[in-house]
Amino acid sequence: MRVHFTKYNLRFKFDAGTSRGILKEKTSYYVFVEGDSGTIGVGECSLLPGLSIDDRPDYEKQLRQLCNDFQDLNIDDYDSLIRFLDDQLGQDWPSIRMGLETAFLDNKNGGVRRVFINNFFNGKGIPINGLVWMGNKQFMLDQVREKIESGFNCIKVKIGAIDFETELEVLGYVRNQFSERDITLRVDANGAFSKQNVMGKLSRLEKLKIHSIEQPIMPGQWESMHHLCKQSPIPVGLDEELIGAFSYHQKKELIEQIKPQYLILKPSLLGGFSSSGEWIELARSNNIGWWITSALESNIGLNAICQYTSGFDVKMYQGLGTGALFHNNIKSPLMVEEGNILYKKELSWDLSSLQIKGIE
Repeated sequence: MRVHFTKYNLRFKFDAGTSRGILKEKTSYYVFVEGDSGTIGVGECSLLPGLSIDDRPDYEKQLRQLCNDFQDLNIDDYDSLIRFLDDQLGQDWPSIRMGLETAFLDNKNGGVRRVFINNFFNGKGIPINGLVWMGNKQFMLDQVREKIESGFNCIKVKIGAIDFETELEVLGYVRNQFSERDITLRVDANGAFSKQNVMGKLSRLEKLKIHSIEQPIMPGQWESMHHLCKQSPIPVGLDEELIGAFSYHQKKELIEQIKPQYLILKPSLLGGFSSSGEWIELARSNNIGWWITSALESNIGLNAICQYTSGFDVKMYQGLGTGALFHNNIKSPLMVEEGNILYKKELSWDLSSLQIKGIE
């Protein structure tokens, strides 16, 4: 196999507010795996500044070395690929693992952006939440109205970066018009609350019939998070807490010590599909709910994550609605309609912006 990569900067359509600051653009690397038949698989290595543990100065060096090593070998099946990644990368480069897994599987399935063989590629939709980004009150309210008018039945609001009273007003706007049976409300704090003030804020959020809160306090505080999950009036989901726990033993220990109600799984941050599968296995065996979410990938990565997610025949709302965030996203058959993400086979991919010979 011939393997190479290219770098691409994605530009946000607006200043994307997070608890870690404002994002105007982000970098992705695209890996191409070309087989002897001429089929080309494409995978995305997506980095989130300040969050991805492999956001390091030597990233391109590591990716280039891996591509060189990979094409010198004869790897024919997925299990062999995972062993190769374990040997060459360990667990320190989760987004590279994700990108190479995707490109390899795409190539094996004909190089037509079919990463997993299931009904998503054939048009079966996945229910998703509508994501409301942080910003001033009017900006957030405008997003809420747009999501509801577009047919979303689940709204996820990022909180923790602006005045809490304003955030309550935005959430109250939804709940005053729609009951929890009509609109499911989720919030994501990205670790913005402190151990001292979190329970008071959760008590106020409870009155708005919030479905769940993601990562209310910063990760790494297992004892505090355990007590929070036990005492919170709102179910707690772990997000950033999962980053860096790569071995099966680490994952099992984290879940058994914290005992959360939900896991929020981001394959690009957790080490790809094989690693995400271990989290799902542990969640199921411990009666913990879970859903999968994208992490600001372009449509290449989003498509792979959607296809992976569809293999579980999910019923809960997933977090896969980030495809419309970028001015220069990769044109794809992915569409969001009435709160579902779909793959429309009558539409085509256009990877010409990546300027790679042989890619259409």
